[in-house]
Amino acid sequence: MSFVRKIDVRRRFDPVANIKSQKKRNITNAKRNERNKAVKAELKTRQKVAVDSIGTDANAEDVRLAIKRIDMAASKGVIHKNTAARKKARLMKQVNAGS
Repeated sequence: MSFVRKIDVRRRFDPVANIKSQKKRNITNAKRNERNKAVKAELKTRQKVAVDSIGTDANAEDVRLAIKRIDMAASKGVIHKNTAARKKARLMKQVNAGS
């Protein structure tokens, strides 16, 4: 019988550092990675809600919240400012075409 080592699919590698500062950096990077993933997931959700609400009364508010979250992510450095501009332009293009 062979034993299979369970590997966490989300982690590409298990950092094994010997230097104390690098151990701290690995922990900090993991925290930042989790936070950034949460922000990006919320961006996708806000954009999806804004697109799905095209033609309803709540559309203006949903679009405003989506754009606000995109701008916040860009200001915090989660996404690049050009990426934020592109996402906003594509969102507004869809909203204007559907209205």
